[in-house]
Amino acid sequence: MTKRELRQQIRAQKRKWTSQLPELSDQICSKVLALASWQEAGTLLMYYPLPDEVDVRPLIKEAFESGKRVLLPVVKGEELELHLYEGEGSLKEGAFGIMEPTGKKFIEKDYSSIQLALIPGMAFDRVGHRLGRGKGYYDRLLPKLTNTRLQGICFPFQLLNEVPAESHDISVWEVIC
Repeated sequence: MTKRELRQQIRAQKRKWTSQLPELSDQICSKVLALASWQEAGTLLMYYPLPDEVDVRPLIKEAFESGKRVLLPVVKGEELELHLYEGEGSLKEGAFGIMEPTGKKFIEKDYSSIQLALIPGMAFDRVGHRLGRGKGYYDRLLPKLTNTRLQGICFPFQLLNEVPAESHDISVWEVIC
């Protein structure tokens, strides 16, 4: 199956599960909160969810309110910049209708201080290969996160036996679903 065909198949699955996505998101967030890597991390990279992604907004809120440094991506041309999240009121709609932080830009030389990154995807496989939405934003960002625990996060039907991968693809360490 091609990447394009697999993306279409996952989109169809998401439509079938629409009413259950909020409950599944809550269950997945509970699993993340129980991770030692979550509890120990002082600086986290997360994402602001699209309607068909795992809703990690409760995790963003929990991390921020507990004093963790939360970073969210901002689309700048073909790249993702990381910016500090400074509370719900510090967001504005950005590229692709995704809410983006207006906080200070996190400079690349400080990426080594990010302990945990929650990475969304269209699909993952059991060895950590990730299929994104096809624009390559995370493909360009992940190689810069050399000291970061990369944690894939998805709904159970997005975890497959095999996802097409190329030699340059960066795998996640573990997938939570």
